[in-house]
Amino acid sequence: MNPQQATRREAIARLSALSALGGMAGLGLEPGRIWAGSPGGQKGKARAKSVVILFAGGGPSQLETWDMRPEAPSAVRGAFKPIATDVPGIRICEHMPRLAQMAKNYSIYKTLSHVDLEHGSACYLALTGHYHPQKTSNPDPRSNDRPAIGCLARKLAPELVGPFGAFHLNGPILMPITPGAGQYPGVLGPAYSAIGLGDPRLDPATALGLKDRTELPKLRIDGRRVLQSQLELALQSTDAAMSQSEDRLGRDVMLEQGYRLLEQPRLRQAFDLSREKVEVHDRYGRHRTGQACLLARRLVEAGTPWITVFLNQSIRGQDIAPADGDACGWDTHNDLFESMETVLLPRLDQAMSALLWDLHGSGRLQDTLVICMGEFGRAPLVAMEKRFVGNTPGRKHWSATYPMVVAGAGTQPGRIIGATDRHAAYPMTEPAGPWDVAVTCLEALGIATNGSVIDREGRLLTLPEGRVIEKLWTES
Repeated sequence: MNPQQATRREAIARLSALSALGGMAGLGLEPGRIWAGSPGGQKGKARAKSVVILFAGGGPSQLETWDMRPEAPSAVRGAFKPIATDVPGIRICEHMPRLAQMAKNYSIYKTLSHVDLEHGSACYLALTGHYHPQKTSNPDPRSNDRPAIGCLARKLAPELVGPFGAFHLNGPILMPITPGAGQYPGVLGPAYSAIGLGDPRLDPATALGLKDRTELPKLRIDGRRVLQSQLELALQSTDAAMSQSEDRLGRDVMLEQGYRLLEQPRLRQAFDLSREKVEVHDRYGRHRTGQACLLARRLVEAGTPWITVFLNQSIRGQDIAPADGDACGWDTHNDLFESMETVLLPRLDQAMSALLWDLHGSGRLQDTLVICMGEFGRAPLVAMEKRFVGNTPGRKHWSATYPMVVAGAGTQPGRIIGATDRHAAYPMTEPAGPWDVAVTCLEALGIATNGSVIDREGRLLTLPEGRVIEKLWTES
């Protein structure tokens, strides 16, 4: 990756942050009529104060993570071995030793399933709860896209989520070099964007003009200059991802709300990772994955309802920058075992275990729903693919069944939920889809999903047509 590319990507990420700052009550803007109900959702469903989605873009292999098959033929089982966890009968990949010792804190749901086999549209499905109109494709973001779930939460429950209650960290996620569809507000308009932050190691407080300073008037003046210059830079981009934010009204809303964000001391402090001890940074990992998870924990502590952490910024950046571990994504067509052993699994193990450890230790895990998932899994066959860079085999895309890991918010931990066949290829029990995950997350926050909303053009927009995955909370 060259410096010009990096700068451009950060500009896109910062515009995403700025575009989130619209629609606040008190500015005379229409907050959006709620058809699905108000905060509280269906009675008895509200279990979480925060939702944290750890999104592993690129499609992590179930056979190298949470659903291993050591008894299968070598071409199916792969090169890794399972290890015991602190829960008898649950075994996970040998390259996740920290998470193996924390299995009492989470459950493995083995049977997510859908029929989309390309990253762009499958990520759109995972992030919005809806199939893209062009299944199995790599579409550019468009203004008529379905909104990302965090954006939808802002629309459905402005009293609960508010203008500063939905964040996308370590993004925007790239497919593999341009931002993918599904992570923006789409038909809701820029007023409902999630606040987007790029590389968390670059000091998000400074990047957004939020750094605490002793002279408050100077802070406001400097902050406004920073925000406006960032907006001007980002709006020069011709990327399709930004086209939805290039109208003047949206720009005015972004700027005004940017000024309001400067007056949120709790968020300014949450963004300031320098407040953490050196050993805490080291425990999470100094890489983008680790620092994004650390920032997620701080946002939970600040009371943020919705946080999506993109564990990797690109689904397959290793082709572009093979020496940069932060560029490595989970799209492992070739060199699967090398990528997972040296970069992907160690970073996931380190960052996710630290997040769960801290949330559990502080008591916040009981009202924080944490979900780790990708857009699909990998095929139950190890093979070389000539169309991709790499010297050793990997696995193709596979969406018939793939797992997610769930913790917190009263879910029953230390369990395996659902079963797959002998090659971890197809579900043997009733599966769930990304639409069910979307509904589960919204209802866990107390946001009802049994209706519709009105989009920016005054049209009815149906919500994800899923149901709460009750098995996450029940013993059976």
